[in-house]
Amino acid sequence: MADYPKAIAPVDHVEPVPRRVRAFLGGELVVDTTRASYVWEWPFYPQYYLPAADVRRELLVDEGRTERSRRGTARWYGLRVGPTGHASCARWYGADALPGLADTVRFDWAALDGWFEEDEEVFVHPRNPYSRVDALRSSRRVRVELDGLLLAESVAPVLVFETGLPTRYYLDRTAVDFRHLVPSATTTACPYKGRTSAYWSVRAGAAVHPDLAWSYGFPTAALLPIAGLVAFYNEKVDLIVDGERLARPRTHFS
Repeated sequence: MADYPKAIAPVDHVEPVPRRVRAFLGGELVVDTTRASYVWEWPFYPQYYLPAADVRRELLVDEGRTERSRRGTARWYGLRVGPTGHASCARWYGADALPGLADTVRFDWAALDGWFEEDEEVFVHPRNPYSRVDALRSSRRVRVELDGLLLAESVAPVLVFETGLPTRYYLDRTAVDFRHLVPSATTTACPYKGRTSAYWSVRAGAAVHPDLAWSYGFPTAALLPIAGLVAFYNEKVDLIVDGERLARPRTHFS
């Protein structure tokens, strides 16, 4: 059994989105709605399904084909704004869709340049309304090792608790031995924390283990306690917390 709460929303669960949702491509507003639905295509987080009436139809390119899924029959569309276009990035659901999803459009997230809930940009995917993400200061003693090599040690970590993921331990940079870290060009984003500002690989002997540590220089307001701190993937390093060596969890980051 995992030592953290699991995501519990069932696949194909549908709920209303109480927030205004907008998305842009090439500087043009593509969708603006207060009537979106959350649809859980897998348990960890939902996607937006958007009323077709709130999507700019003239920007859609009908590809003349349909696809059947558990959620109903969808017609495929591309999206074009001036010279910028994406093929097969939108599915328009018909009358046989799940209740509440007829005449909704589901876009591939990456086909749009930016998504906003109200006036705040959202990254990667919609925020799960059933998830909590808390950053709490702690006095636990945390050691981070890889193959016996000490990478970091702190008695003042910030612990991040996020539904569906193991606890992450964010450490002051002065607690990290940067002699073993190699800067990486990798950047990632999180709907709850924002965009990373730095990534590091770890050099252990002759081996370089890619992208094991990261930092958010400018996290979202709710996660400000982690600003500038460094975290390591529990799945890929060894964590010793208050003298107890933690088992490496198995997640989609493993």
